[in-house]
Amino acid sequence: MNTIGHNFRLTTFGESHGTAIGGVIDGCPSQWKLDFDFIEAELLRRRTGQSPTSSQRKEPDSIEWLSGLLDGVTLGTPIAFIVRNEDARPDNYEALKDVYRPSHADFTYEKKYGLRDWRGGGRASARTTLPVVVAGAIAKQILRGQGIQVLAKVTEMGDVEQARKEGDTVGGIVECIITRVPAGWGEPMFGKFSAELAHAMFSLPAVKGFEVGDGFALAKMKGSEANDAFIINDGKITTLTNHSGGIQGGITNGNVVVFRVAFKPIPSIAQPQQTVNRGGEPCEITIEGRHDVCALPRALVLVEALAAMVTVDMCFLR
Repeated sequence: MNTIGHNFRLTTFGESHGTAIGGVIDGCPSQWKLDFDFIEAELLRRRTGQSPTSSQRKEPDSIEWLSGLLDGVTLGTPIAFIVRNEDARPDNYEALKDVYRPSHADFTYEKKYGLRDWRGGGRASARTTLPVVVAGAIAKQILRGQGIQVLAKVTEMGDVEQARKEGDTVGGIVECIITRVPAGWGEPMFGKFSAELAHAMFSLPAVKGFEVGDGFALAKMKGSEANDAFIINDGKITTLTNHSGGIQGGITNGNVVVFRVAFKPIPSIAQPQQTVNRGGEPCEITIEGRHDVCALPRALVLVEALAAMVTVDMCFLR
C-alpha cells in the first residue's frame, strides 16, 4: 500500500536518492483556491539542513504541479505533483549496499522484495514523507474553512546536543491536538477516528507508539477515575474531563482530540556497530553521511499533516 485515505486519498512514489519524490491527491473538492505560500511554509518546516542536529542534505523542495489545478484553483480531478531530488548522493551509501544496518529496513525490504534500494534507504527513507506534507497542507486549508485546527508539539525529547557530540541519536514524544471537531465523526467499528489516526501515525518512519487521551495511563486508573462525566456547559452537552482524548467508541464527542506519538531514536548513528552482511558474515560498520540526530523537530509537521488528512477524511465520511 502506497495510498492512504478513503475519500481524501494520497498516493506517494519515489526513493530517497532517485529522480524525484511525488504524490497524487485524489478526492480533493473542486473550486478551492490553494494557498501556495502556506504549502511552501509547511515544506520549510520539514526541510533538512536548517540546524546542526538535522541532516545537512540541501534540497530546495520546489514543487512541480502536474495536474488538477487551473490558475491555482482545484478542479476536483487528481492533483499530481513532483519534487525533484537535487542533492542526492548515492555514492555515500556504496559501502553499505551489502550489509544490513541495525534497526533499518534493509533486511526486511530485501526479504519482502528480493532486493532493496540501498541508496539512503530508498523507499524507507524519511525523504519519502515529503508528499505527506503537501497533502497535509491542502487538508489543513480545507479544515481551516470549518474552523478546525491541528497543532503538534514536542513534549519529551532526549539530549540532542549530547547525542550529537557522541555520534548518537535520541527519540521522544509528540503530542497533537485537533480543535473544534464536531461530535459524531468516525465509524463505530473498523473506521474509528482513533484507529485511522493510529494507522496514519504508524506510517511514519521511527514511530513505535501511539495513544489517545490519557492512553496507557488509563490502564493504572479505576473506572471512577478514568470516566469522563457528562455535564451541561453554556447549554451544550460536554464532559467534565477529557481522559478519552475527545474520542469515545471510536467517534468524536466534541471535545478536543488529543493523541501522542512516540518516536524511536534514528538508527543511523556515527558509532561503530556490529551487524552481518548479505553473505551472513559478521562485520562492523560505521554509518557516515547526512543524518538527523533526532526526528522530532521535523516530524511535527508530518504528524499534523497526517492528522489533518484523517480529519478531512472523517469529515467527508460523516
